[in-house]
Amino acid sequence: MLKTHYATEVNSGLLGQTVTLAGWVDRRRDHGSLIFIDLRDVSGVIQLAINPEVEPHAHEIGSTLRNEYVVQVTGQVAMRPEGTQNSKLPTGDIEISVKKVEILARAKTPPFYINEEVEVDENVRLRYRYLDLRRSRMKRNILTRHSVIRYMRNFLDSKGFAEVDTPILIKSTPEGARDYLVPSRIYPGKFYALPQSPQQMKQLLMVAGLEKYYQIAKCFRDEDTRADRQPEFTQLDIEMSFVEEGDIMALMEELFSGLVPAIRPDIKVVMPFTRLTYAEAMERFGCDKPDLRYDLQINDVTDITAASGFGVFQKAASAGGRIRGIAAPGCGNYSRRELDGLQEIARSTGAGGVVTVSLGKPGTPAGELEMEDVHSIAAKYMDIEQIRQVATRLKAAGGDLLLLAAGDDDTTSAVLDRLRREIARRLSLADEKTFHFCFVTDFPLFYRDTEHNRWDSMHHPFTSPREEDKPVVAEKPGEVFGRHYDLVLNGYEIAGGSIRIHEADLQRMIFRLLAYTDEQIDERFGHMLEAFSYGAPPHGGIAAGIDRFVMLLCQESSIREVIPFPKNQNAQDLTFGAPDFVAPEQLDDLHIKIDDKIS
Repeated sequence: MLKTHYATEVNSGLLGQTVTLAGWVDRRRDHGSLIFIDLRDVSGVIQLAINPEVEPHAHEIGSTLRNEYVVQVTGQVAMRPEGTQNSKLPTGDIEISVKKVEILARAKTPPFYINEEVEVDENVRLRYRYLDLRRSRMKRNILTRHSVIRYMRNFLDSKGFAEVDTPILIKSTPEGARDYLVPSRIYPGKFYALPQSPQQMKQLLMVAGLEKYYQIAKCFRDEDTRADRQPEFTQLDIEMSFVEEGDIMALMEELFSGLVPAIRPDIKVVMPFTRLTYAEAMERFGCDKPDLRYDLQINDVTDITAASGFGVFQKAASAGGRIRGIAAPGCGNYSRRELDGLQEIARSTGAGGVVTVSLGKPGTPAGELEMEDVHSIAAKYMDIEQIRQVATRLKAAGGDLLLLAAGDDDTTSAVLDRLRREIARRLSLADEKTFHFCFVTDFPLFYRDTEHNRWDSMHHPFTSPREEDKPVVAEKPGEVFGRHYDLVLNGYEIAGGSIRIHEADLQRMIFRLLAYTDEQIDERFGHMLEAFSYGAPPHGGIAAGIDRFVMLLCQESSIREVIPFPKNQNAQDLTFGAPDFVAPEQLDDLHIKIDDKIS
């Protein structure tokens, strides 16, 4: 190699020894005749001292160096002079007294600072991603990703799992999102699809008798991007035979409770992992991926407020809806502008708004509040006893703000979930150094797609109903629960799985409920049903989003910050310029003609 050590391998134990290093010029400082260079490599930074009295030729070359030049240096390890140490660097007590410098590559001035964490337009960063990845934060994120995947592999290897690759070019089957299609040259008019997940293939591996499978799998979905979603993403894919829900959840709890402290010992993991049913999560937090680092639980106050005479509450209750609310601690002094801001947030969920009740006299127990302490349009229609009861149920006191939503469960859940997260953000209630995992279970097997007037899978069509529900699946699909479980972390779903259907007849019944004809079932899923007819073991699995988990581990707000070469918000790869047009002869080979209207 062109180096004997990495930068951070050099320490006081090597004093007086000659070493050779190679890397990039991170910073150059010219102190008269003495030149200092911060040399950066993948491990970190070390200071070089180039003295013309020690080596004139090295000093001559050193005076020509600029940021991002690639250099090789040879020199002697020495202690920095007293008072010049840098406690922020692992190498801050030492420096290299340079004897020889060789320029391996010169560099143009970069489009943004690499040695400083300054704000840079994301599209510029993605256009020059190879430069962006030189920055210390980005390099740390990518190396953290490597450490996470290595830990996962080692853990599953120790548990007897086999890593098995599955194809990237597969058959297009409906799995909830649009497929990326790949035209076939050999079979004109036919297409492969890129896998949305290896779902069917890992189930077939269980039929094959492998029993314990995993894969660091690339998945592709042609859907709109957002901060925690990309067109292509990476997941830890797991499948096991002869298991039940508890076995898979126990495996994931052991994996993640060990992984986090191994990589981020400064983060506290709440143990054991919380378990909530889907119904509990929706009732208490308004969503199926609650952030449990703070309380702010939703409570039903319909019985107190419906008889208040307030039209908003009466109308909701008479229509079969409810009045539910949360208490925002210490927000009772919110200004009109701040309250209007909360109204806008509520309306953004599709609701008509939220009823706010400001409580004065900070610290006053709910039962001692007086009418003059209450500021709300609802106070015109509610007596003080009703307000006290509402405040008590919401665990509020003087100085707090009550937020009440009226309507059906979907409406009130959406409003209060959004407001709950917003209040937590404003009050900094979520401890960034705490990971609170939660399993959410007992999801409905189906939901009603009102747009197309049909049933659709809450998870995917291969999820098994509970044993006790199997006899009534066909007659009462809306009352059936699935053997589905999600792993949630700090408000993000980071893994989802289920016990699968392994009986061909039951699987066909589920497809029929999802409005597939027998011909469509045989054409799209016949290979699965035939495989089940040869003896399929009971099996289940889970898939964990590696990008999303690493994002949380690195305390980033977007998965683009932890993917080496991500797409931007418009699903474009700015480094390589994809997607792009292709040559006409390539289209001819594929028997594809582009519509003349497309330019």
